[in-house]
Amino acid sequence: MVEAYSIPVTKIERSRLPGVTLENIPFGRTFTDHMLEADFENGEWKNVEIKPYQPLVVSPSLAAIHYGQSIFEGIKAYKNDAGEACIFRPYDNFKRFNFSAARMEMPEVPEEIFIEGMRKLIEMDKNWIPALKDHSLYIRPFMFSSDEMIGVRPSETYKFMIILAPTGPYYSAPMRIYIEEKYTRAAPGGVGQAKAAGNYGSSMYVTAQAKKKGYDQVLWTDVYEHKYVQEVGTMNVFFVIGNKAYTPDLSAGTILAGVTRDSVMTILEEMGLKVEEQPISVDMLMDAYKAGELREVFGTGTAATVSLIRELRYKDFVMNFDTTKWTVTPEIKSRLDDIREGRVADNHGWMFKI
Repeated sequence: MVEAYSIPVTKIERSRLPGVTLENIPFGRTFTDHMLEADFENGEWKNVEIKPYQPLVVSPSLAAIHYGQSIFEGIKAYKNDAGEACIFRPYDNFKRFNFSAARMEMPEVPEEIFIEGMRKLIEMDKNWIPALKDHSLYIRPFMFSSDEMIGVRPSETYKFMIILAPTGPYYSAPMRIYIEEKYTRAAPGGVGQAKAAGNYGSSMYVTAQAKKKGYDQVLWTDVYEHKYVQEVGTMNVFFVIGNKAYTPDLSAGTILAGVTRDSVMTILEEMGLKVEEQPISVDMLMDAYKAGELREVFGTGTAATVSLIRELRYKDFVMNFDTTKWTVTPEIKSRLDDIREGRVADNHGWMFKI
């Protein structure tokens, strides 16, 4: 961490926090008092500052609006049982953010702006972190091209920002998931492994169609055969089959390398379950379900944390699960919560104290 880096601060005159109820606060609708903003111009980062949360004024010709050079990350901060503010694995998100930047032909953000800026921002707004079960402070670093011109080329200027949002549970109940067999999220050689805004924009129509059928999200499949599962709209996915846990491998470059995904794999191994990263076909899942071997299905993500999936549907074949009898997924969530909230030793060095 670069602690010597000086970031100018303009504080809000009066906090909005006294007028906010943090319990069961909806995801992504309420934001804290301050934000971080920085500009990339003439090959260098400048104008780095923390200031009151406020609207942006942008040109109608803003390059990001027209050509989609935009990336983001999702990170969470928690209050541990000692009342300390801690961020979960921010360096992993920092690395993934700059991976996304490189793929989208955008400049890397240096550690002193991303990590130290985040630390300082949360230190200022740490009272917004809900000290409640399944609550946290969602951290949204993002960057977009800021040239004011129409023309298909990489921008010469960019804006990097961090905003913060207190949040309660993302999914309040186990989910119903529709396995998509027509549309595609990502293809080899595309940007599926980057956290690019366009990945989410292209998913809106398909997700809306699934919701009309009563489902919460879609589970994407491969572009060639629509035979192998990839990831859910907002999460990586795991399947407990027999005494092993399976998750789609990342080799094709079409699946986001989730930080929570990686954490869950570590915890599963500690629980004594072997984790297999491999191509997972829909046929494999249906066969395991028919044989009574598909025990549990869950998603992992920063916003969703660990979310139970109670139903999978592929065409007319429906796989239902009684989540009240599950043991693996609740144990994973409990262990993650204990680490994040400081009830057990952080042997992996995942928690970054403010």
